[in-house]
Amino acid sequence: MCNCGNKRASIDKYPYTTDRVNSVQQEKMWPDVAFIYTGKSALTVRGTVSGKQYRFSSPGDSQLVDYRDAAAMMNVPVLKRIK
Repeated sequence: MCNCGNKRASIDKYPYTTDRVNSVQQEKMWPDVAFIYTGKSALTVRGTVSGKQYRFSSPGDSQLVDYRDAAAMMNVPVLKRIK
């Protein structure tokens, strides 16, 4: 005889939610990367991996960029990596 009904009842008590998964702060594998803006006005760029928005409000403005977004940021002509 199958005991599936009891298993279903126990699963319903603890439904899977992404809130618990997303609330866990993950340790970063690599340090963030600094970029400086060399353009003439303001620039807002969205990270391709993290989805974070980076706002460079004026020429010479610098930001720390998530290391996962750094490769894509290096393709933006007015952003230069600071070593």
